Amino acid sequence: MSADEIDLTICDREPIHIPGSIQPHGAMLVVDRDRMVVTHAAGIVEAWLGGRWQDAPLSGLLGDDVASAARRAASTGKSGRLDRVTPPGSDGFVLDVSLHPSAAHLLIELEPSPALGTSSTLLPRLEAAGAAMEQAANLQELCEVAAMTFRELTGYDRVMVYRFLEDDAGVVIAEDLAPGQHAFLHHHFPASDIPKQARALYVRNLVRVIPNVGYQPAPLRPVWGGVEPLDMSDSILRSVSPVHIQYLKNMGVGASASVSIVIGGVLWGLIACHNDTPRPIAANIRTACRALAAGLARQIKAREETDAYRERVRLRTFEDDIVALLLREGALNDAISNHVGEFLKMLGSNGVAVLRGTDLVLGGQCPPEAVVRALATWAIDKAGETVFATEVLGNHYPLSDDDRAVASGLLAVTLSATDPWIVLWFRAEQVQVVNWAGNPHKNMTLNPSGMLNPRASFQAWQETVRGRARRWTLPEVEAAGHLRVAVINVWQTRRIRDLNRQLLNTLDQKDLLLKQKEFLMGEVNHRVQNSLALVSSFLTLQGKASDDQALQASLEEARRRITAVALVHRRLYRADQLEAINAARYIDELLNDLVSSLGRDWEAHLVRDLQPVVLPTDRAVSLGLVLTELVINANKYAYGGAPGPLRVTLMEDRNLFHLTVADQGVGRAQARKGFGTRMMDALVMQLSGTLAFEDAKPGTRATLSAPIELPRR
Repeated sequence: MSADEIDLTICDREPIHIPGSIQPHGAMLVVDRDRMVVTHAAGIVEAWLGGRWQDAPLSGLLGDDVASAARRAASTGKSGRLDRVTPPGSDGFVLDVSLHPSAAHLLIELEPSPALGTSSTLLPRLEAAGAAMEQAANLQELCEVAAMTFRELTGYDRVMVYRFLEDDAGVVIAEDLAPGQHAFLHHHFPASDIPKQARALYVRNLVRVIPNVGYQPAPLRPVWGGVEPLDMSDSILRSVSPVHIQYLKNMGVGASASVSIVIGGVLWGLIACHNDTPRPIAANIRTACRALAAGLARQIKAREETDAYRERVRLRTFEDDIVALLLREGALNDAISNHVGEFLKMLGSNGVAVLRGTDLVLGGQCPPEAVVRALATWAIDKAGETVFATEVLGNHYPLSDDDRAVASGLLAVTLSATDPWIVLWFRAEQVQVVNWAGNPHKNMTLNPSGMLNPRASFQAWQETVRGRARRWTLPEVEAAGHLRVAVINVWQTRRIRDLNRQLLNTLDQKDLLLKQKEFLMGEVNHRVQNSLALVSSFLTLQGKASDDQALQASLEEARRRITAVALVHRRLYRADQLEAINAARYIDELLNDLVSSLGRDWEAHLVRDLQPVVLPTDRAVSLGLVLTELVINANKYAYGGAPGPLRVTLMEDRNLFHLTVADQGVGRAQARKGFGTRMMDALVMQLSGTLAFEDAKPGTRATLSAPIELPRR
């Protein structure tokens, strides 16, 4: 079988969370949560705790303090940790103990504790590292400081700051090396190098260490006989996938460590550490790495938000200047024609075209006139869009090589579909030479037994990427939408002036026409709102008329869904939100409405962290309905109808949006397949997204991830 024929999703399905063994530099006890006795073990338990451990009480093996911590972990469902534990009868041997709930069991992990005094120097080093990161001038310098700091902290030969890209591939953006080490700076790695389930565990376990790549796994004893395999997702010592071990060996790595950079619950990147020879990392150093990575994540988030804010301010200045120019000119078409240069400069494009009716104005580098006219017709015909942006136009619209050279990127703003009237910004092809760490198209082979072997070569391999322009940023897309509104307002202002002049001669006739228009628009909105209100009232009356509490609850849930649809419809009549809306503002208003329906006591428990994300209105409708269902479920299942802590987060990550609803209630019960669940499944499918539920310890964290905009076919 050739490399192209291998199903790489096999890696995504590898059950890396249930290996049935651990790395041998520590030991594990599996404890029955009800009886608090040890049922299984792995590693050198006998050397540290004596020969008799099976069915032994935990307190007898590790002491009363550990037993008390285990009972707390069992009751709360939260992991715990104790440092410098001296087991009874161990002659002063000291261990660090970690506790992790796993279904009906607890995982107790044991590691030798570092000598006293090694932690006293960590705090000054962390403070110095934090200060250095705060003083970094930009994101690149920040990551370079982080790479140096983590190498100093871990003592590893190579430390890389690895950032995930839109397609889940990654690139090394900063690196610090020991003398003689091979550099991977600016090299790309394919998405298959880090499978999906591994990325999920990186979010869950922020620090992962393989002190010796050549280790022999220590299996559970006796052999696990449960119906379900033992889930070791939270384990520090969890044995590693054989495919990943071979991958590291192919790189010539003797020890490996990964520290996750998580921003808003999303894996932004990793601190990847490699050492030529085996090298452990003590528990206190791992704790320091976790704290430093959290500080780095906050710094990255703050800098990205600051950069976006500055870009919005710059673009707003351009918007104001252009509007002022248009207001001062005579006819609007002439005004736009006279100031094509300002339109060109505003979004950093290479060319701009303005088509109104049959009149076409070109500026900068554009495709031929016939191509621009055809492209404008295609863009206007794109249903439900007033702003369309892509950096790979060839994926949406057929282009010749010559046209692609000047128009690989397109941002189109439809001012009027009936005239037609549209502004097209073009960005030229940005031919990019990508340095890969090995050929990404030949990354897997099969061994004679049919198992996957990872790629063996990491020599630099270059690929030329064509047909792609510099990406349009969210602030740029927002600015184009704002400019659309501003131009329409200028156009409407000029129309009003013209109408006022005509009004001197045809006052009665004009007054009648304006009233007819207002009446028709108002009548459409009024009838839709009345219909929705009527359905809502009917559901309320039906609920009051019935003594069936289950029916009343179902009717109330249906009423809330109707309310969510009504809120979106009201926003459709705002001039600046015909085709796209600010999802943060919409969710904020929808939460206000939900709080009103659930009871004002909820307001004190609701935390909102909503970043501005511009969504097409049709996708916002589905988003609003999913949010409504998640809030209703939290009220109903997490807190039994009573108010409780609830955090709603919205953020953008490259071309995706992530909506998270997290409660601190009783946790997610078995999957329910009622109407609400089936409706959510359909909505998530409609969004081409995923809806993941995680144990928040306590409570449940539900995360909806979906493209901001679906690609056009």
